[in-house]
Amino acid sequence: MKTRVSLFILCYVFAAAAFGQSQPKTGTLNDIKFLAGHWLGTYNGGPIEADWTAPAGDNIVGFIRMMKDEKVTLYELFAFEQTPAGPVAMVKHFKPGLIGVEEKDKSDRYKFIEAKPDQALFEKEDASIRIIYEQRGPDQLVIRRGQPKDGNWTFNDLFVFYRVR
Repeated sequence: MKTRVSLFILCYVFAAAAFGQSQPKTGTLNDIKFLAGHWLGTYNGGPIEADWTAPAGDNIVGFIRMMKDEKVTLYELFAFEQTPAGPVAMVKHFKPGLIGVEEKDKSDRYKFIEAKPDQALFEKEDASIRIIYEQRGPDQLVIRRGQPKDGNWTFNDLFVFYRVR
């Protein structure tokens, strides 16, 4: 009888551990509140500027403006919305003249994967790209882009920003 009880407890513990590991992680907008602020950097030979609001209600909004030779090359508009599964990032791209890149009713959507202190990982709906938002110290923000390679994700710094005070 002791063996059956011990075996039952052991199976229960392993099942509980396996079930816990298979549960998706959820997050909140507080996991990405470090985005808030005004940020500047350089990209592709020109200035890049970003601004995000602090979390309010169920959302954070922001933009990125890319320029070269004193002319805009691209705008990105961001909305992070809280869902039961965690934050969802939605991004729309616009060419000069506010010409939309995506279809009118479409946006690039990224689901929340996980967060660590000063870092959050999102994955594009089609699982082709992962994005890490990372605060490296109080005045540096980095957006890293990841792509699958040889069964693993390889990340590179895409945008490096410094806080404007």
